[in-house]
Amino acid sequence: MAWWHTATAYQIYPRSFQDSNGDGFGDIPGIIQRLPYLHELGIQLIWLTPMYPSPGYDNGYDISDYQNIDPRYGTLADFKEMLAVAHRYHIRIMMDLVLNHTSTEHPWFKASRQDKTNPYADFYFWADAAAGQAPTNWLSRFSGSTWQWDDQRQQYYLHIFEQHMPDLNWDNPVLRKKILAMMAWWAEQGIDGFRLDVINMISKRTPFGNVSRATPKDDGRAYYINGPHVHDYLQLMNQKIFAPNHMITVGELASAGVAETGEFTNPANHELAMAFSFEHLKIDYTDGRKWTLGQFSLPALKAVLTKWQVGIAREHGWNALFCTNHDQPRAISRFLNDDRYRIESQKLLAIVQFGLQGTPYIYQGEEIGMRNAYFTNIDQYDDRESRNAYAAMRQEGVDTATALAILQQKSRDNARTPMHWNHTPNYGFTTGTPWLQPGLDDPVTVKDALADPQSIFALYQQLIAARPAYPVFTDGDFHMLAPDDTTVMHYQRRDQTTFLSVWANWSGTTQSRRATDLSGTRILAHNYPDGLQIAGELFTLRPYEAVLLVGKQVQ
Repeated sequence: MAWWHTATAYQIYPRSFQDSNGDGFGDIPGIIQRLPYLHELGIQLIWLTPMYPSPGYDNGYDISDYQNIDPRYGTLADFKEMLAVAHRYHIRIMMDLVLNHTSTEHPWFKASRQDKTNPYADFYFWADAAAGQAPTNWLSRFSGSTWQWDDQRQQYYLHIFEQHMPDLNWDNPVLRKKILAMMAWWAEQGIDGFRLDVINMISKRTPFGNVSRATPKDDGRAYYINGPHVHDYLQLMNQKIFAPNHMITVGELASAGVAETGEFTNPANHELAMAFSFEHLKIDYTDGRKWTLGQFSLPALKAVLTKWQVGIAREHGWNALFCTNHDQPRAISRFLNDDRYRIESQKLLAIVQFGLQGTPYIYQGEEIGMRNAYFTNIDQYDDRESRNAYAAMRQEGVDTATALAILQQKSRDNARTPMHWNHTPNYGFTTGTPWLQPGLDDPVTVKDALADPQSIFALYQQLIAARPAYPVFTDGDFHMLAPDDTTVMHYQRRDQTTFLSVWANWSGTTQSRRATDLSGTRILAHNYPDGLQIAGELFTLRPYEAVLLVGKQVQ
């Protein structure tokens, strides 16, 4: 068993976590200040989103220098101090690395755009116009075309994401050599692993061609998702970097199904330790379209969880479990009740997540029940994807109120508001003006959570401690019961000795169900303080009530 099979990870979005110098921007000294807090929570692994130098068109995912720290976050010396302090707390650090694209400010791109013959000329994808138009009709993940005209080189360059983020050409062996050298340099600095951004996009299918655009998925991704050499490239990274340095890795896999994900994470393939999948966070998309007022469906969520739990078993791969991250709105607001039943709802999410097989990731603020920003004006949004989507919706005739309501549900900025530490101005995040406003007035803070033995934080502590104590979390098989039940989720995990059962009412009304798996069990985690309501085999679940039960397996 690998150490990460029983560990819990925590994602830090550094610019919103803790500001130490009053400039309104989170930084590395702020992270160091809060490491004792994460140690108290029980965290063994931290994922840090990018802190490299960047012009900031996509909040650091547009990297202009792979081997340095952006001065807004601190210095390389600060980073090394953070590593040292984290390691003293037995916390590992995983850096976010973007290998699909760079910033247009990166020296490689500056050289590449000069002409068609210099050594960096084909580090990126360049193409001539087609009949006076872009080379293909692909759609960018940030709206508009994936192609941008460059006056200097007199060609178009490919950017699947924001226009200042050109895609790298991994078919170039010199590029691959430089990237491996950069990764080896970070290993020498003492980091413990990498979270690899959209890693299954790095191999492209050429020659490129137009697509029909008949469906939201027919946007060009057939040419850049799970390309012909992606496994070769990852196996090379594993052989040269990951394995020799005993690194933990997690891949962000875009539009990848169960079978493809299993190929990336199967230990026999020597690629990734685990992977993030996103199908469970697309259940409220309307006909596959993100920018809509989607409707949550519990049976749809059950089906997705079952598919991934059964399809990615320990011997064939490993899941990275998450409900929210920096690219997703907060799940408590999206799928549950972040007002009257906020505490119960966030605890429900924790219980459901931690009962599954995989490595749980807590996104900053989940452990205290932070909710969406609920911004009421487009000017309050910083995220370019959100602002571009708003402009596109308005151009398509969507009224202002509806467009803003969609952003309140789906924008990435919902999860990027500053962390709530205490009740001082800006929740103790900064003494200055925060880079992103906190959003809707919100009473939850870390200070309050630490003082309350029944807090969401306390429940996460219980769950984090339970996972290594019970092998069933790692090895147990998975069974979803009553998959068509529209309000109650019930799943079981079993190994040869232990039985685990999770019940969760995803509605605001009391629900009663007949249960035969309650006798002989004890409560391992519960989101109501006064015990279960059971009469014989009739089990009554109050609004958003959830419980994790454990008992001995009956042979």
